[in-house]
Amino acid sequence: MSLRLPLLSTVVALALFSMANAAEFEVTQQKDGLTVLHDGKLLTRYLIKSGSKPILWPVMGPNGNPITRGYPMQDASEGEKADHPHHRSFWFTHGEVNDTDFWAEGNSKCGQIVHQKFEKVTGGKQATIVSINNWVDKDNKTICQDKRTLVFGVDQGNRYIDFTVTVNAVDEPVEFRDTKEGSFGMRIAGTMKVESDKGGTIINNHGQTNKDAWGQQASWVDYYGPVKGKTVGIAIFNHPSSFRYPSYWHVRTYGLFAANVFGLHHFKGDDTQDGSHLLKQGEPMTFRYRVLFHQGDNKEAKVAESFQRYAKTSP
Repeated sequence: MSLRLPLLSTVVALALFSMANAAEFEVTQQKDGLTVLHDGKLLTRYLIKSGSKPILWPVMGPNGNPITRGYPMQDASEGEKADHPHHRSFWFTHGEVNDTDFWAEGNSKCGQIVHQKFEKVTGGKQATIVSINNWVDKDNKTICQDKRTLVFGVDQGNRYIDFTVTVNAVDEPVEFRDTKEGSFGMRIAGTMKVESDKGGTIINNHGQTNKDAWGQQASWVDYYGPVKGKTVGIAIFNHPSSFRYPSYWHVRTYGLFAANVFGLHHFKGDDTQDGSHLLKQGEPMTFRYRVLFHQGDNKEAKVAESFQRYAKTSP
């Protein structure tokens, strides 16, 4: 017994230490939004207003470095271009809703997505944020409302954000019109983009890469490249229950990474195509995505296998 007790005690102590120190998510609230920590370290901040919309910024990658562009929230840094100031890290908008532009900023046609409240904020093994937002058009009228649910978790060592957004018309039908300027988007870190010539790569589940992935329908797209000398990636999965699955992708070699089911005439280069959708009262549309942050390229990270696990989850 004298030989076994120390060994048993060590095993129990290690197990208790592991349980006590298991990485958890913590969410705290500030005046400008929320801060999400994982294992005590910053993962992201939910800003209720940046420019004309709520965003996530900064977003930290697998090695603890920012994995989305910092501009225009801060001065452009390594590999970044000071262009498209409406490309704010991580967002959901659309370019033509009735006759209002929620994608761009600063002109007379632009509207705003205005935070109303947080319905739910929790931490733990997963973290959950639920927010309500009004879409206010160029005439200062609320035309639709969205409910966003963000769930932060870990899949086989890779952190993810599940992003579900349901949009409802308010007083009358609302048309989401056919334009490439939409809808669920990110602007990746400057060193990761293909045009940095540092190894940045776009690939979808069909094997289409870089410029050939633009405007294609796909279940998932992965965008990987170097940050601080280490290859990391962002994969966006489109859930099979999502509106008009599988999405088309407005993904660019300069770093824009967006899922858009509406922009058919742009993506197909055919003005006879119309991807518009009339959103009627009482007929909500729901989009579901998972954003997976990983080390290495898509094969090293087993992105295809990760998508299959996500696709089997219940909406």
